This record gives sequence, structure tokens and C-alpha cells, in this order.
Amino acid sequence: MQGVLNGFAVIAIVIVVGYVIGRRGYLGANGREVLNKLAFHVASPALLFTMLAKADLAVILSPSLLVTALSTAAVAGIFITVGVVRGWGTGRTTIGALCSSLVNSGNLGIPIAVYVLGDASLVAPVLLFQQLVVTPIALTVLDLSEASSGAERLTWAQRLLTPFRNPVAIGSLSGVLVSATGITVPSPIFDPLELIANMSVPGILIAFGISLCGSSWPGGRGADRVPVLLSTALKAVGQPMVAWALASFVFGLHGARLLDVVVTSALPAAQNIFTYSSRYRVGERLARESILLSTMASVPALVVVAALLG
Repeated sequence: MQGVLNGFAVIAIVIVVGYVIGRRGYLGANGREVLNKLAFHVASPALLFTMLAKADLAVILSPSLLVTALSTAAVAGIFITVGVVRGWGTGRTTIGALCSSLVNSGNLGIPIAVYVLGDASLVAPVLLFQQLVVTPIALTVLDLSEASSGAERLTWAQRLLTPFRNPVAIGSLSGVLVSATGITVPSPIFDPLELIANMSVPGILIAFGISLCGSSWPGGRGADRVPVLLSTALKAVGQPMVAWALASFVFGLHGARLLDVVVTSALPAAQNIFTYSSRYRVGERLARESILLSTMASVPALVVVAALLG
């Protein structure tokens, strides 16, 4: 369990640094917004490009990917259904669905994969699936929802091209193109991109820490209480259970392969969801509190999974 604790400790320390920065006001009133914009428009696209450009795309063709895809769709579908029935709105429901299903496969998933599962590449199918399929779809929905709520009317051509105008989607698709074609990006171009990419994770975590200043206890009273608790329950309990059932009874996985799939499904909600909610100014409290609660809940969840299946 040392790997689980190490991964959470790294994240917690950087978030605390962000909280102190916010309390002290070192970055001014707009510091969080600037960090989020930097992460969304510059650092995260660079990170996704540099990671995917070097990725082996063959790893996505595996039973693990199918389990990930189906469990993601199942828990996201549950949240979306409840959101439609309760009238939570397109943008807010999309953010909640991401909090229910999008796992922290990068800054938390990689160290846990190394220390608990013994192989960092085991999170690759999850990372690729989320960045190539789930994130572009979700951001397209948010883009279209934002346009529909304002004065701008989009043509069908503009709607179809929406995914290709989003910086996160552009970074992901460009990285896949480089990997698929075998193109070698010259060092004078790739090295600066890697340097910029290194700002993504700490920038997101520090911005998240700043956002906690003055915030109430997650899951408390308010309009977001039910969505927060629902998304946290789906993320910490629902998704690992669905993944275990699918892996065991549908795909016949067992032993180490079963453990790999369930552990990655039990990871908490991805930190970059907060960046997306801040960018589109929708569901920010829902994202912040869901990420925080699911991160807290995932510690005992991962311990239980490792004890039962390890």
C-alpha cells in the first residue's frame, strides 16, 4: 500500500501549496483563473501531445480497454439519466458524468500503477481511451451547450468541426497522428513542448488548492449536494464494482489482470475535470467537491480492492 499512499501524498502536498497561495493572495484575485487558462489552452494540450506521440497505440486493443469503456459508459449513463430526470442542465450533467467516470490516470494513476501493479504501462489503455474518446465527446457537448446558451448560432459545419477547435482535443489528436504515422518530432520542437507540458499537473493542482479557500465542506448543504454525493458514490464504489463484474463474468479475467482493471477503475475523479468546469463556468463547485470527496473515498476503496484481489 506504500504506492497508494505515496501517490496521494504527492497530490495532497501540491494542493496544500495551492491552498496556502490562495489564502496568502500571492497570485492576486485572478490567479486561479490564469492557472486554469494556462492549463487548458497551453500546458494540457502539450502534455497530451507529448504523451500520446510516444504511446504504443496497440495497447488500446485489449480486454482491459473494453472493461474500461463499458464501466465508464455505465456509471456515466446512470448520472446522465438522473441529471435529465432532475433537470440539472446539459453542462452541469456533463461535468457530473465526468466526475463519476473519468479516472485520475495520469498524476495519480501512474505512481499507483508503478508501486501497486508494478508496471506504469497498465494505465495506458485507460489514459488513451479517456483522452481520445471520452474527453473530446464531453468537451464537444460543453462547447455546443455554451454556444446554444448564448447569442451565437452554430451552423452544422461548425458543430461538426467543434472537436477540432478545442485545444485539448487538438493536442490529443495531434499526438495520435504522430504516433500512428511514426513521425519523429525534432528535439528543438519536442523538448520545449515537454517543458511546457510539465506545467500542466502542478498548475491544475495548485489552481484546485486555491479554489478550496473559503469553500464549505464537500457534500454539505446546497444545490450541488445530491450531484456531488451521487458522482462520488458512482466513482468510488459503482465503477470498480461494474469493472469487477465485467472483467470476471464477461471477459473471464482473473489474477493480476483482474486486479489491474479494478484498481484503475477505483482511482478517483481526474483533476482536469475542474479545469474544464472552470473554462466553461459550469458545475465548478460540483467538480471541486466531487474530486475532493472521491479522492478521499478512493484511499479505502483501493486498500479493499488490493486486499481482496491482490
